[in-house]
Amino acid sequence: MRRGAQFAAVCTVAVLVLVGCGQRHVPAKPKTPYGGVADLPEKLSADGTTITVGDPEASLTVHLYEDPRCPYCKEFETTGGAPELQDATVQREARTQYTLASFLYDRLGGTGSKKAVNALRAALAEGKFAEYHAVLYANQPDESVDGYTDASLLKLARQVEGLRSPAFDAAVKSMKYRSFVAASQKAYEQAGGTKEPDGPGTPTAVINNVRIPLNYNGMLYDRTVFAGLLQRIHDDPGQWQDTDL
Repeated sequence: MRRGAQFAAVCTVAVLVLVGCGQRHVPAKPKTPYGGVADLPEKLSADGTTITVGDPEASLTVHLYEDPRCPYCKEFETTGGAPELQDATVQREARTQYTLASFLYDRLGGTGSKKAVNALRAALAEGKFAEYHAVLYANQPDESVDGYTDASLLKLARQVEGLRSPAFDAAVKSMKYRSFVAASQKAYEQAGGTKEPDGPGTPTAVINNVRIPLNYNGMLYDRTVFAGLLQRIHDDPGQWQDTDL
């Protein structure tokens, strides 16, 4: 079977898994990020750029490439498939990895992308990355507006209980993690390989080391389809690996 056709077959089955009979019930969407669970593990991986949220032993690993100013990332995170991924993470069926890009700094001007990535790294140092990440996307400024300023980032941090502190505030104001911002952007670019030297685009999702190809990226914005895909891969990871895209 051709690779594209094989992937399409997996996706079709994924939808049937969700809407068919006898499958695991998909829980109601949490009103707060990750169902309000505050003790999910989150850490910076050994590569120095990948941020991982969730059980390290989870059977699914979903690696996301995002830019905080990207409106498509906001769509994925707020009304698309991300809440389904959060559910799976809470249930310890999945762990989510993030590579944070800041290329819109160059394309749109301003400093918002870099400041937001720096603030997210500061939130990780406080054990509040997942919650703050969700707050930033829920309150993302219009793409044309360089709205992620020090003041706005600190104001939004008030929505995450326990995040604001002298250390966090100083890290945001001083761009303490500027080296992380640069390294993370470089990791994003390297993820595109020789065919995409500027990076794979945002959002991009790689599930168990298999990337959802660009022509199927629309499934990221459909909760039902994305939930079905996660369920299918969880139930039959071998078939997903065999897609070899």
